[in-house]
Formats: sequence, structure tokens, C-alpha cells
Amino acid sequence: MKNIRVADVLLSESEVPSLVVQGWVRTKRESKEFVFLEINDGSCLKNLQAIVDAGAEGFGLMEKVGTGAAVRLEGALVESPGQGQKWELKAHSLEILGEADPSYPLQKKRHTDEYLRTIAHLRPRTNKFGALNRIRAELSYGVHRFFHEQGFFHVHAPIITGSDCEGAGEMFQVTTLNLSDVPKKGGKADFDQDFFGKEASLTVSGQLAAENLACALGRVYTFGPTFRAENSNTPKHAAEFWMIEPEMAFADLSDNMDLGESCIKWLITYLLDNCRDDLDLFANFVDKTLLATLDNILAKPFVRLPYEEAVGILRKAPRNFEFPVDFGTDLQTEHERYLTEEHFKQPVIVFDYPKEIKAFYMRLNDDGRTVGAMDVLVPRIGELIGGSAREERLDVLERRIDELGLPKEEYWWYLDLRRFGTVPHAGFGMGFERLLMLVTGIANIRDVIPFPRTPRHLEF
Repeated sequence: MKNIRVADVLLSESEVPSLVVQGWVRTKRESKEFVFLEINDGSCLKNLQAIVDAGAEGFGLMEKVGTGAAVRLEGALVESPGQGQKWELKAHSLEILGEADPSYPLQKKRHTDEYLRTIAHLRPRTNKFGALNRIRAELSYGVHRFFHEQGFFHVHAPIITGSDCEGAGEMFQVTTLNLSDVPKKGGKADFDQDFFGKEASLTVSGQLAAENLACALGRVYTFGPTFRAENSNTPKHAAEFWMIEPEMAFADLSDNMDLGESCIKWLITYLLDNCRDDLDLFANFVDKTLLATLDNILAKPFVRLPYEEAVGILRKAPRNFEFPVDFGTDLQTEHERYLTEEHFKQPVIVFDYPKEIKAFYMRLNDDGRTVGAMDVLVPRIGELIGGSAREERLDVLERRIDELGLPKEEYWWYLDLRRFGTVPHAGFGMGFERLLMLVTGIANIRDVIPFPRTPRHLEF
């Protein structure tokens, strides 16, 4: 007999005389003549209650059924006389698929996030992290659906690269050289003997590849893992994370801001429509203001604020910031949160940043001192999106590369885009994990990715 998911069983419109349910035991309540089991198979937040009486086949195995055990139950779906549940399974046979040792660490009690990180291989079985992973899956699907409906093509950027997109040098090196006996040439590592014959790294962004494809297909996006070897232990940083990176040909900074805002609003609406039970868990137990925050994001257009005006607001703020702000300094999380949570009380798009604090590929404005960059700031998170109009003028781009001392020869193919049919184009990167933090109220990036990679942490 075919197994039916708990999520589908709970949506049944009528009693079912015979069906099979398989899952893990969440709770067990015993009496002399029957046992109540709460069964969950991960398909939804709610459990299915099963009643196994003393006459059921396999009832004698019940003493081996503990919290966490995997079982197979066959029986009839009947109306439940209990409150809060429409159906229950009246089981006539029980089979143990996998016993759970009594030391099973997820007994029926609240566990701290810090503790659950130490058992990340088991934490998806909790209500909170089961809900988180279902939301993550649904949000991932929503990303693809949004861009598909907007006429974007999904493209795949390489994970291994010879270019530093951000110019920051915080990259993980990829090599086949024997690190205990690295061949040398002129006192330095001889990468001629390495797999690629040159230095290679894990990518920090799929942007440069996406620009190539946008200049052929018009509208594209990448959605994949990216890596930053930044020795940071803040709640917003991880060494491995996922990025959503659209790129549009024939587009300017205003088009980019429109896309970023519409993407955020569409995805939030999509989750509210498709993951309400799981979102409600976070609204009830993680952040009581979550649904109000999401509704506020959807309620009105985002504020669009030139960087220079943002600095002026921050300098006049009736509070002392840890990091002083002036024209030419990058905004810190405390500044971003002040703008979104206290001053405007809604998302803010800051644009036209000083060129000195932004990447080489961002389009130089006519004033010669700012670039067409934009950051979308949201309450509680701060920066969610970073993007720009790209510099499409060959001479200006070459000058910017030289100013920053970057190896121009490594970007020969990128410069070719400006030689052969250059067009205005724009794009951005949205941190997928930060988006998950926004929609769940979770405060630490380590808790929205199944197996976090952070400095000195490479477990599981």
C-alpha cells in the first residue's frame, strides 16, 4: 500500500478506510489498552495523532517505540473526537523502521539555538528548524518563479574562478598543490604547476559571469553558493552562503531599484500565501512583531535616499553611533537600522555612493565622485541587497581598474563586453540567508542555513 504524507492526510476531505503513514514519533502517551503516538514525517508542521490499541499487530513492540523512533503505521483515518484536530489514525498494525536510542537529544522540551548548532544533523527534526527548512525550500522555488515570470533566464555561474569580483581579496584558494611541499618559483608558490596553471579561488559572486550572459540574453539571474574568507563572527556573516544575482541589459539604476523592491515584495507575499503555518510558528515563538514587519514592507513604496542625504540624517540623529559617519564612510548596520527602524520606519534604498567605497565595475556618475550604486536596507537586517548600474564605458572602466591597482589582464574578457556592442546594464546581489532572516525573525545567519560555515567551524 502506498505511503501518504502527513500533510496530505491532514488535508483529507473524508475518512479513509485503509492507508499507510510513515514518520518519526514526536510524543508517546500510554495507557493499559492503547497508546497515543504523535507522528511527523517532515511534510508539514502539524503532527498526525495515531491510536494503537492492544489488539493491533505489532503492539508488543511498543516498549521499543520512543521519541525519535521511525515507524510505519497502517490503519483507518477517522474523525477525531479531540479538539484541535480533524483526523486521527486508528492503527491496526505497527512496524518499527528504526529505533531511537534513549539518549536521543531531542526530547520534548525547548532547546537553545546555540545547543542545536552543536547537533545540526538533528536540528531539522525540531518544529522550528523543520519549519525553517520548508520555508527555505519554498522561498527558493519562489525566487525561480519570480524571475521566470519577469522574463529572466536562469544561468549558471562558475564556482571556481580566477577573478576577484569584489576586489577585496577575501577569497578561498583552490589548489591541487601539496601544501606541505609547495613548489616555489622566485621565492613564491609556482602556480604553473597547479591544476589550472594559475591561482584559482572559490567565487565571491556570480555577477561578472551574469553580465556576460546578460549581454547576450538580455535578462538573466544566477542563484547559487558564494564564498567569502572574511574572518567575521557577526550574526550576519558566513563563509558560505547563497546569492540571488539578476543582471539586466538595457537598464539603469532606477530599473535596478524597481526590480529589487518588486522582488522583495513579491517573495514576501508568496511566502505569506504558501507558508502561513510555518511562518506563524516564527511569529508566535521567535519574533512577535514579524507579521507586522512584513506587512509594513508591503504597505508602501520604499524610500529612495541619496547617500549624501542619508549621511546628513545620520549626523543629525539624536543618538550616538559606535561608528561615526561622514561623507566617504561606509554605512554600518547600526546606521542602516536607524534609517529603517527609527527615522523612516520602513525599507530604504540608499543610492549614489562615493566611488572610493564601492567596487570598480559600478558606473561613475557625472559628478565624478559618486557611482550609481544602490543598497536596499530593511528593518532588523540592514543591507539586504547591494547592486549598481555597471560601468559600460570602456575608457572609464579601464581607468577605474588602473586607479584601484587591479590586474587588468585578468579582466580582458570583461572589458571585451565594452568593446563589442556595449549597453547600459545593471544588477544586484541579494543574500538568500539574509532574506530568510527577514521573513522568519531569526537573528543569526547560522540558524537559517542547514550546515553553517564560519571561522573555525567546519562540522557536519
